[in-house]
Amino acid sequence: MSQPQRPIRAICFDLDDTLCAYWDASKKGLHRAFEICGPPDHTPEEMIGHWAEAFRKFYKDFKSGEWYQKYLEKGGVTRNYQMWLALQEVGIDDQVLAECLGDTYHKERQAALELFPEAEPILAILAQKYPLGLITNGPADVQRDEINVLEIGKYFDLILIEGEQKIGKPHEEVFRRAEEHFKCDPSELLFVGNSYGHDIRPALDRGWQAIWIRRSSDVPPSSQGVNSKPEEKPEGAPEPTMTISSLNQVIDFLLAPRS
Repeated sequence: MSQPQRPIRAICFDLDDTLCAYWDASKKGLHRAFEICGPPDHTPEEMIGHWAEAFRKFYKDFKSGEWYQKYLEKGGVTRNYQMWLALQEVGIDDQVLAECLGDTYHKERQAALELFPEAEPILAILAQKYPLGLITNGPADVQRDEINVLEIGKYFDLILIEGEQKIGKPHEEVFRRAEEHFKCDPSELLFVGNSYGHDIRPALDRGWQAIWIRRSSDVPPSSQGVNSKPEEKPEGAPEPTMTISSLNQVIDFLLAPRS
């Protein structure tokens, strides 16, 4: 078992697909949206494929484009625009339908959003011993709504949301702000996240310890539907401090004796 390299003084978590099953909820929300108000000549499965293709194209250079500042404030603007792009894939130009789809998708996704079974018990245990932080990318309104729906805000001493901070992972500034808040040396901070590129690598680069949680559910929609492959660590990239499949293993890591 991996051991902490130095005593941990504070722990930060990612939110989506680390503490809650975001992509599972997203897939359910998409299916329900296209089922309820999608174009009748196309199945929900077919439209999810078109949505995923639109997602891939739209977000390719997203953070360097004009949409990014709108996205930081309100998720609905870009969500509805992406639905319009998905309709364009099948030759439909209907803004009203795109808004109906976007609004229904958001409502159904939030209704399906759940914490992983072990998440809240682990947060409750850790919060008794460590100051905890939540560092999550996404629009200000959407991420705040998620935190409220999941009822987990009470566990965190620090919450950094991309939409509120105007900057998100993997920028090192996000991690530096957490360091300043907790007044810790980077080596005394632990980050737990599901994305190697957005969570693990930038934390390691700052000198943090980093636990990579990998689950079969953490697979976003691809251009072929919802069966794309999980993220892999680039060849030659630094190894996480530990790789786990359940948040329960964070406790095992923290209890491991240091050599």
